Amino acid sequence: MRKIEKRWIVSFSLISLFSLVGLFWKSDPSAIRNNFLTEEAVSFADVAWLLTASCLVLLMTPGLSFFYGGMVGKKNIISTMLQSFVCLGVVSLLWVICAFSLAFGEPLGFEISGKFYSVVGNPFTYAFFDHVSILPHSKMASTIPFMLFALFQMKFAVITPAIITGSFAERVRFISYLLFICLFTLLIYAPLCHMVWYPTGLLGSFFGVKDFAGGTVVHMSAGFAALAGVLVLGKRKDSLHIPTNIPFVILGTGMLWFGWFGFNAGSALAANGTAVMAFGTTITASAAAMMTWVFYDRLFGRKVSALGACIGAVVGLVAITPAAGFVSIPESMFFGFITAIVSNSILYWPVMKRIDDTLDVFACHGVGGIMGMILTAVFAQGESASLLHGGWGVFAHHMAALGLVAVFTFLGSLALYRITNAIIPLRVSEQSEKIGLDLSQHDESLDAQRHVVG
Repeated sequence: MRKIEKRWIVSFSLISLFSLVGLFWKSDPSAIRNNFLTEEAVSFADVAWLLTASCLVLLMTPGLSFFYGGMVGKKNIISTMLQSFVCLGVVSLLWVICAFSLAFGEPLGFEISGKFYSVVGNPFTYAFFDHVSILPHSKMASTIPFMLFALFQMKFAVITPAIITGSFAERVRFISYLLFICLFTLLIYAPLCHMVWYPTGLLGSFFGVKDFAGGTVVHMSAGFAALAGVLVLGKRKDSLHIPTNIPFVILGTGMLWFGWFGFNAGSALAANGTAVMAFGTTITASAAAMMTWVFYDRLFGRKVSALGACIGAVVGLVAITPAAGFVSIPESMFFGFITAIVSNSILYWPVMKRIDDTLDVFACHGVGGIMGMILTAVFAQGESASLLHGGWGVFAHHMAALGLVAVFTFLGSLALYRITNAIIPLRVSEQSEKIGLDLSQHDESLDAQRHVVG
């Protein structure tokens, strides 16, 4: 019988402990009782749409598994897909235990000139989903049950660390990765989510950041975390590989695109005109980016490829995410067009090839998120919302926030990688990397051959 490592015993013990604690966890509801409305405030149309949108966003994580899995070498396809898919388990549990409370619990922060700004939620306010019920919250999603809002937001938290996995694919130890995504969700994602989307959050209320569906919270944080991970883990021993299964990539892209309608249109948090507009801008931006990517490749002598078309479509989806409900259809077309050119140029930039971002996560999600935030700061409609609707001062605030988010997510992730590596080495051995992570980490392979690696 193989000896069980202490790290796995500790992991199992923690799950057991939290499962038991959750049975008995109760907190005083008096501090938050006034935040909730009555059941009469619930709109059944909004509930129906948000239930649907939540399912669509959940589908994006398996879609991402296929998207990434088809791009890697044959001996790493299962491990790459599992790294994305396992987030449905890990992050969902963390969200219930305390991450949702860190993101949307009672605000903790400071005052500036007599006005309160928060940076994180109280981790005990909604721990184990205590007081997360069918009543609507007066400050957040006032027409749907608070439970539905929490579950919708859960799907965003799930896919964010899954996006990161493409950057260090084919060389990361699975147990180390699990530890990192726990730390990232609690210490990077949840505070950033609070600062952008909570009513008193620092980035939203002080800097005026507009992020309709997660361009900053999801894609910029994942992109910069991916860049930090590549720098910490270093290059693969063999950084050249042929994608295993292009049809997987196409399937994954279709699932992502389909789910993204829930991601963006669902972020209206209601079945209304804003949701419809977000739906329209989402498909337009992605279509424009896909075709721009294809034609731009041809301008540089590269053949039209299914892989390029799929990457272009995803880049367009990333770019429009922060502005989906704030811009017009023609503006969304420009989002897709210009972001595809910039992202394509960064992807083929020799510097990016030297650092070995396996699946070009930073060039697609990081750069796409940055471009989306910049373009949102230029075009977003509404009073004092952007450069065109508020002036240079509003734009400057957005750019300051962009810099702050970049520094926070990059340096924070860099620190978390180093902490993780100090506890459990991040990188697999040279022998395991040569064999492939499917066999060395999971004792599985596409050929259904089994091989125990000591």
